[in-house]
Amino acid sequence: MEVFRRSSVFAAGVIEAFDHSPSDKELVFQAKALCRDYIHSRLNLYGLGSSKTQGELTLCEVSAVLLCLGDELECMRPSVYRNVARQLNISVAMETTVSDAFVAVATELFSAGITWGKVVSMYAVAGALAVDCVRQNQPATVQTIVDSLGHFVRKNLAPWLKKRGGWADIKKCVVKLDSNSQRHWLSHVAEYCKHFLSTLYIYIMKEP
Repeated sequence: MEVFRRSSVFAAGVIEAFDHSPSDKELVFQAKALCRDYIHSRLNLYGLGSSKTQGELTLCEVSAVLLCLGDELECMRPSVYRNVARQLNISVAMETTVSDAFVAVATELFSAGITWGKVVSMYAVAGALAVDCVRQNQPATVQTIVDSLGHFVRKNLAPWLKKRGGWADIKKCVVKLDSNSQRHWLSHVAEYCKHFLSTLYIYIMKEP
């Protein structure tokens, strides 16, 4: 009987390990850590960065993939992911304005469904906004962007991420980084973002 009891305990442990899905809290924490990594890379790209603390080791591969896809996306449509604050016609001096603008962009971006391409685009917008904030001497607003992204993930993307087992699922997007199929879906996302980014500020600035 003892053998069967041990076998049952072992089987239960295996099932639990495979059935485990990240909690909303874990997904949001990881989303914000990935956002900090992405922003740090963009600030460094423009000579605006500072020293970076070591991130969570389990997210290193995910962060690398996210940055790689972001590089590809931004290279294809550089005008879309630069000077985002100016495109939205907002001032970065007010944290609430930046937060509202970012959430509005993200909401519109995912209005027709969720894909990894759109997730990458959301991070690219966050990175571009952060660069705008630091360039305009508003570095404190960077944390507002990170928090806003985390809030959006908790409210809108957490169920979708859970179904895929978490952030690591994005690694399936990069079997071949130079494949035509990848360029196709990233290009589609960039065009979609370009379409609404230039007009969304009208809705952001509307009176409630």
